[in-house]
Amino acid sequence: MANKNRSVSEMIEKNNANKKGASDKIVPIILGTIAIFSILATIGIVVTLLTETITFFTRIPITEFLFSMEWTPFSSDPKFGIWPLILGTLKITVIATIVAVPLGLGAALYLSEYASPRAKSIIKPILEILSGIPTIVFGFFALTFVTPLIRGIFPDIGSFNSISPGLVVGVMIIPLISSMSEDAMSSVPNKMREGALGLGATKFEVATKVILPAATSGIMASIVLAISRAIGETMIVSLAAGSTPSASLDITGSIQTMTGYIVQVATGDATFGTDTYYSIYAVGFTLFLFTLAMNLISQWITKRFREEY
Repeated sequence: MANKNRSVSEMIEKNNANKKGASDKIVPIILGTIAIFSILATIGIVVTLLTETITFFTRIPITEFLFSMEWTPFSSDPKFGIWPLILGTLKITVIATIVAVPLGLGAALYLSEYASPRAKSIIKPILEILSGIPTIVFGFFALTFVTPLIRGIFPDIGSFNSISPGLVVGVMIIPLISSMSEDAMSSVPNKMREGALGLGATKFEVATKVILPAATSGIMASIVLAISRAIGETMIVSLAAGSTPSASLDITGSIQTMTGYIVQVATGDATFGTDTYYSIYAVGFTLFLFTLAMNLISQWITKRFREEY
């Protein structure tokens, strides 16, 4: 029997060897080159950030960068405490998360459990169109529509604030949460739905007590990735949040985020080779660490709460 199996295996290998053409030899090389290029690009970005960040810290003490609450790089006595930029970024992220999570999960739950195939085929593509809108358009929308609307209700809010860009960033990341969460919910086997319904559960109970817990891994991963996307958003906050670093928790006044500061300096507000110029690399490296941590958390959540069916 073993000889027979061996002979069959040898026949299969011999047959495959005879069928191999030029494409079977070229395609692996092309795909391998693409993979290597991606790795090299990532390494290049990290090395560039790290090298210029080290240069910055040879001029500015790292203790000032990590523990100071003042960020005034353009003043006569510049201060480089990163916390005002981090707090500005977190304000936008928290507001965006509060907006996007319930709306995104609600949309995902409807598409997965309640929508008819026809409704799903119409609503899902429309919802995902939000992902294709340029962020500069979102930024002008926040500045010229959402901010005046909020100020019409609350006149004390400044022209630049955390609320308006936070709301719009939240709207922008809704498709990321809804699409990934809906995919996770749809992957739950129908036998679990049928079993719960057979035990007398209502459709709402099935959705909230069976489907949501079963899809926890995908849902949490989508939320973490959406938060990471919000942390790295640039154009919306640059246009609508302002350029005033603030270490306060006030969300009604002008702030500045890490990405907003990078845009400000990169557009020519600092001379090449100055401390202010090198500070954008230190801020960029800090932002890189934030997004890297969020991605690692997402991977950990996916592995920790993954359900096998």
